[in-house]
Amino acid sequence: QVQLVESGGGLVQAGGSLRLSCAASGMIFGINTMAWYRQAPGKQRELVAAITSVGSTNYADSVKGRFTISRDNPKNTMYLQMNSLKPEDTAVYYCNADVVSRYRTLSNYWGQGTQVTVSS
Repeated sequence: QVQLVESGGGLVQAGGSLRLSCAASGMIFGINTMAWYRQAPGKQRELVAAITSVGSTNYADSVKGRFTISRDNPKNTMYLQMNSLKPEDTAVYYCNADVVSRYRTLSNYWGQGTQVTVSS
């Protein structure tokens, strides 16, 4: 089994910064693409940013230039540095990962989510 645990969410004023972390643990052989998604109340879950195992990244247009995704492969950990936060960034942020297990099976996992609230 594999677990993804997010941390770093909270309440911040507009213009502020937060850093989210996602730590993967369990029967892991390797992790391919990792990504951050978010879901605001009454809205569909949307992709925020993704990063491949070799560091290629892509971002939603709404966060380009403000958010930075990164990962530490030896630690099986992914990060999201969020700067210049806006009230519209308020959402539950979810970690997602394509994990190759020690049995060489590939599965997709979600974390439990962490709340980010940006006040105006």
